[in-house]
Amino acid sequence: MLKRIIPVSLCLAVLACAGGDAAWQGTVTDSAGITIVRNPAQGTWSADQGWTVEETLRIGTAEGEPEYQFGQVPASPGVAAIATASGGEIVVLDQQAQHLKVFTSGGAYVRTIGGPGGGPGEIGLGSSAVIVAPGDTILVSDIGNQRANLYLLDGTFVRSFPISFTDGIPFRWESAPDQRIVAQLRRLAFPGSTAPPDTMDVLVERNLDGSVGDTLMRVPSGKTVSFSGGAPEFKFFSPEPVWGMLGDRILYAVSDQYRIGVYAPGGTLERVVEKPFEREVVTGEDQDAVKDLLRRAWSDAGVPPQAVTQLMSRVQFAEHYPAFAQMIAGFDGSIWIQHIQAPSKLPAEAREGFNPQYDLASREWDVFDRDGRYLGIVAMPFRFQPVRFVGDRIYGVQRDELDVQYVVVLKVMNGRGTAGDR
Repeated sequence: MLKRIIPVSLCLAVLACAGGDAAWQGTVTDSAGITIVRNPAQGTWSADQGWTVEETLRIGTAEGEPEYQFGQVPASPGVAAIATASGGEIVVLDQQAQHLKVFTSGGAYVRTIGGPGGGPGEIGLGSSAVIVAPGDTILVSDIGNQRANLYLLDGTFVRSFPISFTDGIPFRWESAPDQRIVAQLRRLAFPGSTAPPDTMDVLVERNLDGSVGDTLMRVPSGKTVSFSGGAPEFKFFSPEPVWGMLGDRILYAVSDQYRIGVYAPGGTLERVVEKPFEREVVTGEDQDAVKDLLRRAWSDAGVPPQAVTQLMSRVQFAEHYPAFAQMIAGFDGSIWIQHIQAPSKLPAEAREGFNPQYDLASREWDVFDRDGRYLGIVAMPFRFQPVRFVGDRIYGVQRDELDVQYVVVLKVMNGRGTAGDR
């Protein structure tokens, strides 16, 4: 296999021409047509050149008008519960209320779409994603009713198309900047099934008529949840496939390695981005924190004590935490990678209400430029979980100390103004 090392001096010259802040000390290797970018642990930003985020909009209230209250807006890594329309309107999926809320770009309430139930236009339990497709058509993943619902921005229900669990459960939905819709499908061996589970997930394009388009990639299935003997098994912190859309490219990695692949539309690997890291050990204290949460959650959901005990017997833990929590494609081709936060390292005030669905995702994000060169770390607000970038704005969900949720928009800034204006 032919490998060609591009001299660091040449890399630095290119970086200087591109407006880089400091000398990048990594290497770029060409291996059989694949660019390998090996980053140092230190980014190029100096203390006064790094990016920061500034809140520009907050929607929500703990008390007051119900139009501005949220029950549960899904915001765990990789879940897209907030979308934006062509006019800047903000569409928010409330999983608990089983409806959508539409707000203006300035945060004013416009309307509610859908409602709980299984009838036409209604939304079932377990909805997890909202996508704004071409023509401002809104798609909602209605898992509880095993379908996807389509609406117009004015609230008109258009139609639904079925989601066949035998073909794969849509674990995640994403939209590309060109508004293509991509779903990650996973086949599980459900109770009573004689077919073995597929060990690979597929990333497929979904069309608004319900048909499945091109298969973009096949990736190894995660092992956090599986079925054995007709019952679920849980292995927390297991490696999971993590992906996102970077223009017409796909970002993909398995979360036990800090090795990000950039794939062309046909699935060909073009670039690999690496950075040194050390995986944290999952301690007994961390395991106890997760177990306590699960017991409380299952008990609060009305699961009988004997069943809770049975479920807890099927809970296991990986030896190490993942290398990272999630990744998001940012503006101008940048790549954002979220750190992991171990419960034992949380501040004392944060451990009281620890929730692994949210609090394992750190405030700190590694940022890489479009060529995969490491720039440095951006710190997000406490208990803020990004959902998507739109230009240099970050849309996400923040929870306060009472677990009240707010939809928050952040603007990315640097020492010279808006980072997107660089």
